[in-house]
Amino acid sequence: MNSTNNVKSDKETETQKSQPNGNLYTSKAPEDDESHQMISSLFLGPHAENYEYFKSNINAILEYTRDARLNYFPEDGRFISEQVQASSTFKHHTDKIGNAVKKAAELLSKHSVPWWSPRYAAHMCMDMSMPSLLGYFMTMLYNPNNVSIEASPLTMVAEIEAGQQLCEMFGYNLNPEVKDVPVGWGHITCGGTVANLESIWAGELLQATRNLKFYPLALRNAVKDFGPLSFIADTFIIETCVGTKKLFKDLSKWELLNLKVLTVLEIPDRLSIEYGISSAFLQNVMKKYGIQSVGLGSLERQYEIEKPIQYMVASTRHYSWPKGGAIAGIGSNNVVGIAPDMEARLDLQDLEKHLQASVETQQAVYAVVAICGSTEEGAVDSLRGVLRLREKYQAQGLSFVVHADAAWGGYFASMIPKDFKPGDPKNAEPPAQTGKGDGFVPDATLRVETQEDIFALRYADSITVDPHKAGYIPYPAGGLCYRDERMRFLITWTSPYISRAGTTESIGIYGVEGSKPGASAMSTWLANRCVGMDTKGYGALLGEVCFTISRLSAHWAAMSTESSSYVCIPLNLLPAERKAMQDPNTTPESYEKAVNEEKQKIRDRILNKSNQQIIDEDADRSPDDKAMVLLRALGSDLNINAFALNFRHSDGTLNDDVEEANYLNRRVVEALSVDSPEDDPTKIPFYLTSTEFEHELYGNCAQHFKKRLGLAQDELSLMVLRNVLMTPFPTEGNFIDKMVNIFQEVIEKEVQVCRKRNETKKNHHSFIIQDNPSTSQVHLINRSMFHLAARRRQLIASATLDPDSLSTYRSAKESSSPSTTFFLSTQNPEDISTTILNDGAFPAVITTSAGKTIATDVSVTAFTALKDRPLNSKYRDHAYPTGHMPFYLYGTPENVHIDHMLLLSPNIQLSAANVALTTTPPVPASLLRQGCILYLDDVQEQAMQPFLPTSALVSGQGPTSKGNFFFQPGKRFKVSVFRDRFAVGEGGPGLADCGYGERVATGEVVLGSEVWVDSESINRDPFKRPSQVARWREEFAKIGRELE
Repeated sequence: MNSTNNVKSDKETETQKSQPNGNLYTSKAPEDDESHQMISSLFLGPHAENYEYFKSNINAILEYTRDARLNYFPEDGRFISEQVQASSTFKHHTDKIGNAVKKAAELLSKHSVPWWSPRYAAHMCMDMSMPSLLGYFMTMLYNPNNVSIEASPLTMVAEIEAGQQLCEMFGYNLNPEVKDVPVGWGHITCGGTVANLESIWAGELLQATRNLKFYPLALRNAVKDFGPLSFIADTFIIETCVGTKKLFKDLSKWELLNLKVLTVLEIPDRLSIEYGISSAFLQNVMKKYGIQSVGLGSLERQYEIEKPIQYMVASTRHYSWPKGGAIAGIGSNNVVGIAPDMEARLDLQDLEKHLQASVETQQAVYAVVAICGSTEEGAVDSLRGVLRLREKYQAQGLSFVVHADAAWGGYFASMIPKDFKPGDPKNAEPPAQTGKGDGFVPDATLRVETQEDIFALRYADSITVDPHKAGYIPYPAGGLCYRDERMRFLITWTSPYISRAGTTESIGIYGVEGSKPGASAMSTWLANRCVGMDTKGYGALLGEVCFTISRLSAHWAAMSTESSSYVCIPLNLLPAERKAMQDPNTTPESYEKAVNEEKQKIRDRILNKSNQQIIDEDADRSPDDKAMVLLRALGSDLNINAFALNFRHSDGTLNDDVEEANYLNRRVVEALSVDSPEDDPTKIPFYLTSTEFEHELYGNCAQHFKKRLGLAQDELSLMVLRNVLMTPFPTEGNFIDKMVNIFQEVIEKEVQVCRKRNETKKNHHSFIIQDNPSTSQVHLINRSMFHLAARRRQLIASATLDPDSLSTYRSAKESSSPSTTFFLSTQNPEDISTTILNDGAFPAVITTSAGKTIATDVSVTAFTALKDRPLNSKYRDHAYPTGHMPFYLYGTPENVHIDHMLLLSPNIQLSAANVALTTTPPVPASLLRQGCILYLDDVQEQAMQPFLPTSALVSGQGPTSKGNFFFQPGKRFKVSVFRDRFAVGEGGPGLADCGYGERVATGEVVLGSEVWVDSESINRDPFKRPSQVARWREEFAKIGRELE
């Protein structure tokens, strides 16, 4: 449950009291800030300031809807009479509907996350624009289906025009009279995932049943021998991607697979112009020879294409790319991930390495995707670089489609001036500011590099865009645009009932969707039209938002100091960091000095200044020294901040455990998000979200980020905080400062939890007793806990109990059930590293697993560790064991015990005392005394992890429950025994990596009656907040009860 609910920040409360009318933020937009005034007119407002305007428009829509029904053949008369409306049944049902609607509205108002508020800085969600809401609402009432013109005469036009709006914003040509540039085309989809899928499909199909990559191969089959197009074989010449002109029939397989996009798209037109071949004839030919008829596999076998054709995209890509690859039949494994650079952009060097390998091995490439605004980091890949590489490799015989995934970044193209010229020095200058005063919100521009990559969208073959992201438009509203309108025929499908011959073009035949809401198209078109697709419309809105996110970026970059209990590090490097990394003479000392100086500069010039102060003080600074220039250099390319926290221990040292840093970040996010019906979204004072940098996907990017955080360079995923800002409102009235203060208070609170959980000082410790009846000693197994540092170790020891306590224990054991487990617990809190391990003596208590006390004031002496392995994340393996399950084997030849090796978290504690071990040769007593390693050879641990809760394993309720669970009395296993090559207190990873040269015996083991299974307490987090997610359904059921 969220710990901040119903609790306001003390600083916030004090500030609120000092504001007029008790308001924390009161806008005073100056009269000459026309840009902000226009933006303010677009939204209902954080406090519904524009409610009356919105309500007036809703009423107008409802009146037109009523009139439309009244005016359609009014002579038909009423179909629902006043008598029916007056009936008790009618009233009863309308009352039930009304009550259900009110209850649903109440629950939505109570539980919906307040996207509309400047306090929300988590996901890509914000107050939708009023034009988009009104457009959707008015059209929804008519429910047009944009599958055909007959079902949606007006909204079909809206979709066509919305596509043109997007194309124009990206810089695509829309004028057919311009002969040197293809005409662009776009349409609306239900989202970026479908748009990305369609782009994959478009890269695979041509002219209804044809495939862009395989179309030349299919056409070649129709040309050769006595095929229907064999008459063109000796005269049809085509240009390869290296510029050589050859007879089409003489092209090699590699040349056919690597024709330029424009070359393939021109083939049908050329056949018509040069040979008079009709479209109908060509279509009939391809029905027989095309990939849709003969199948991909058939063409691959015929042309002996053994290496699958690949898609290449940054490994940080949206999940829609591997999903699309799977759906399109390419295979998700053939969507190849290209490594990201230090700031999560596509690494051009790694891309070039993959392309070079494609040339050398002759493995074709469908497309390379440049992500223009990654959804996790706001990173813009170098689209210019990708286009340059295509040109370079086309000269070597490799060609591919260039697709821009601008689902997030597409609308930022509106910030690019119409007269923008790449390389112009003025592009680096901050924009001129109009307006001043308390409510003044400056405009910001994109970084020069980002501007030029967004400008280059006009050269991409296709572009994905999501109006329901930076277009402030309701879901679902995605979009896909093509630089060459003929590409839309690559994904054409028709159905007999969709449209009749001779009707106006129907959007529905293009793309992977069939039925789709006309409301999305109208919403998108109306919002685009009302807001504007240029620098004075969406460009102005996003410009103010860019300034706002930059101010937050400044806080994330400089909020923590050397005296803070934590560090806050943004993913994106500070300018001083970039400069220092590029200087070969940089030393660690000079690097740290430069970074600290820049952080102080941010604190002095930005953090504690109002917008107006920043602009005024910049007036006396040189161009390179302006705070606005520094602001633009902070944070990501496009309005998403990725940053992470780490904490300092009580002694001031910085935590180096990735898992513990992840724990801090997770708790902070949980405190600033909704995860239970008991959480009141209106009481959460500030919203953030998180993402995860998986080592497999982020590689060196994640490692470098960990290094900057002071963390170990391991292969664990790194949890990263993330904030997306889409509101232009919070930069005045010190509003952002108040949000940051709240954030800092939450961090401080959670740091204390992290410190407590990582204290290794005195604690109560509990051990499983494994008796050695043939001696006066027992073996003790620490009951480990991954989530408590004091017990975050796997410890196996031998010890002596005082004679009276030992006798009492053994007597209780004889009279108890054979399955009873006995525990020895410290009588007082003890420091396991000093009192227990160093002194070897401490007082204790013996209890049973049922909680019964057997002996108190037990004197434990001669406590000697056999195995003492730390379980911190940096000492763990990166994967569960495969092909076996490893245990520690120890004891005496007469009393042999085993304990499962804990190599990864989560895990399970499996212990068995006095097992029957038979091996060839016998395991030497000396090895048993010091402890060795035993493999259960026929148990596949990796396939079983993570285990179900203990209750499900041993209570008969789970699939591996009692009777089926593999680890229980009487079970027999084949085993191998190995020497333990690690010292007693040495940590992993690799503790169980035993070479067969170290194997000392093989045989079998049979478990006795003393078996312990625990998959719960070992993984229990004593600091975890209780989760009540299941209660959401209880809340939702309240609506249904209104209908009963």
